Amino acid sequence: MADKKTAVDIKKVDTNEFDIPETYFIRDVENRVFQGIVLQCLSEIEGIGLVEGNFIDSIFSRGQEGIAGIHVDQDSKNHMVTVKIEINVQYGFSIPEKAEEIQTRVANEITKITGLHVSCVHVVFKNVLPIDQIKMLRSPLTSSSNVKSNNEDDYNDEF
Repeated sequence: MADKKTAVDIKKVDTNEFDIPETYFIRDVENRVFQGIVLQCLSEIEGIGLVEGNFIDSIFSRGQEGIAGIHVDQDSKNHMVTVKIEINVQYGFSIPEKAEEIQTRVANEITKITGLHVSCVHVVFKNVLPIDQIKMLRSPLTSSSNVKSNNEDDYNDEF
């Protein structure tokens, strides 16, 4: 009997019997990221500037949520973004041309950086600024502490 080998029936396990849950990969992008992208795009466009928050917004700390004049809504279910930008334009620039330039740049940059589809870029022109205010429109990213005022040139300690 020692010569006789016992055959063992080995059953293969069917992997289709197991219910393995799907793996979900989630990517969250904060609104400040989108606002930063929009700001960078706007800083490269001549003749426009962001609408600044008003006194009421600063009292109620509405400006703490993000940058005044840039509003972003995300639809995470469909992986889409809607952007609304409120800006001022310098007198003499074509509003339709500026709107198209802003919309194209913003949509392309957001898609390139985040991989999300931009469903809408809504540009609202709030005000037309006179030509003498062009210095303030050059870069919406510059803060007032970094900008040298015209008064510093007029008044100094030298006689």
